[in-house]
Amino acid sequence: MRICLIHPNYHSGGAEIAGNWPPAWVAYLAGSLKTAGFDDIHFIDAMTNDLTPGQLRVKLAELQPDVVGTTSITPSIYVAEETLALAKEVLPDAVTILGGIHATFMYRQVLSEAPHIDLIVRGEGEEIIVEVMRAIAEGRIAEDRRRIKGLAFLDGEEIVATPAAATVKDIDGITPDWSLLEWSKYIYVPLGVRVAIPNMARGCPFTCSFCSQWKFWRDYRVRDPIAVVDEIENLVNEHDVGFFILADEEPTINRRKFIKFCEELIARDLPRRVQWGINTRVTDIMRDKELLGLYRRAGLVHVSLGTEAAAQMKLDQFNKETKVADNKEAIRLLREADIFVEAQFIVGLDNETPETLEETFQMAWDWQPDLANWAMYTPWPFTPLFQELGDKVEIFDFSKYNFVTPIMRPEAMDRATLLDRVMHNYRRFYSRKALFYYPWRGTGYRRRYLLGCLKAFAKAGFQRSFYDLGKHNYWGPQSKEGVNFNFDRTRKIAKAQMDDWQSTQDLAAQKRARKVSRDTSFKLPNGAEVKPAAQGVKACGGGTEQMVEPAE
Repeated sequence: MRICLIHPNYHSGGAEIAGNWPPAWVAYLAGSLKTAGFDDIHFIDAMTNDLTPGQLRVKLAELQPDVVGTTSITPSIYVAEETLALAKEVLPDAVTILGGIHATFMYRQVLSEAPHIDLIVRGEGEEIIVEVMRAIAEGRIAEDRRRIKGLAFLDGEEIVATPAAATVKDIDGITPDWSLLEWSKYIYVPLGVRVAIPNMARGCPFTCSFCSQWKFWRDYRVRDPIAVVDEIENLVNEHDVGFFILADEEPTINRRKFIKFCEELIARDLPRRVQWGINTRVTDIMRDKELLGLYRRAGLVHVSLGTEAAAQMKLDQFNKETKVADNKEAIRLLREADIFVEAQFIVGLDNETPETLEETFQMAWDWQPDLANWAMYTPWPFTPLFQELGDKVEIFDFSKYNFVTPIMRPEAMDRATLLDRVMHNYRRFYSRKALFYYPWRGTGYRRRYLLGCLKAFAKAGFQRSFYDLGKHNYWGPQSKEGVNFNFDRTRKIAKAQMDDWQSTQDLAAQKRARKVSRDTSFKLPNGAEVKPAAQGVKACGGGTEQMVEPAE
């Protein structure tokens, strides 16, 4: 049986400006399938190769697969749906399968707008997909689909969801097949080397109402650090990878295992051949200040920190000075350890104003991170926060839920002004860095890395791909009046999805999630009780809780 996996062709001008990222989902699913005996597996990276629908049609016609599978995060959902619609046109008898976080929680929405999809895999897919492929291969999928856990599908007019499958308990038993990827095309622009995105853990021990990681992965499981280093060593030796980013939201949560991971990298002399980056939290940097030298010796060169913008801090004036001091100190500690630091700010909250955006810029310049990013506040549609926002959410065009398009409109300004002020921050920050810092601060690796980052920004800016500026028709302050975000306002929440949200079970689940995420040990977003429109808004790495680790 021939299986074809496709990465959908979606672009938004966000993280991809730093390079083409290898889709790890393909390697992990293919590894499980090959272990189970399915070896006729093909992969089409429509995103990296920027394939048109016509080109994809030709490739599918040539391959003639029996099964076509793809994945989707929220902004790429429509492209994923269209990809499988095209597959059905070319291959009417092929089974079409969709996975990923968006379809997992929004399966009623997806099946309402894309009835051509045969199966949705809900949750992590390594074990579910093997069971599904066996049923397809043996010709019993129609009879067995109600029995297989972790699926959703249409049966006539009925949307069926089987009970959730168990999480993968033995994550160290998953052997990814990275050989399917065209490695020469996955380049990290700042260094000009091949890049990989392995993971060290799945899930999160915390249950924040603004986040989806804990909902998707459910159990928090950390891999054996030795096994992770084995995988990285293989990526270096077999695929010439020179840089990797741990896919975990916050890999430093489990301090003991993170230290072991670093020590193992050093023991194998891998930092000489590969460097890496992570997302993490200010609180973890402060906690580990004495270990930053070890982390740097292990090859950690880039840390992205979730820091709070001025509009967020205004929600908690009492703690504002402490937050500012901690953020500034964490950035200083990282730079002192010769680790590049990137500050992430979420902007566009209800209370955002031109003044708060200016204040955020002044904080960023005072703190002096090497890099800074201003991301638009984007409430995921499958989090409790989204439903709490109610009619404050006006846009249901999920293709725009990409952190570069202002989904939410602040009370004090329109979306075009918000975009213009954010671009004003970017222009000032990076022009000053380019003129007075990057070429002159440091030598060797540091200078090369920072100039490489500047090159990535400049290239994306010249191509008008940065922040989707070309699509938005933004060319600078003079073009603000002509900005058009091209929202498809015909997109609405499907009745089946809305009914599901209103069900007794779902309301109860929301209540439990809110209770857990707002107990005495975790305040949203800054230790304060806040109104729904502004609560829980943090960048990756914006949490504060610490995990209590068991004694050895």
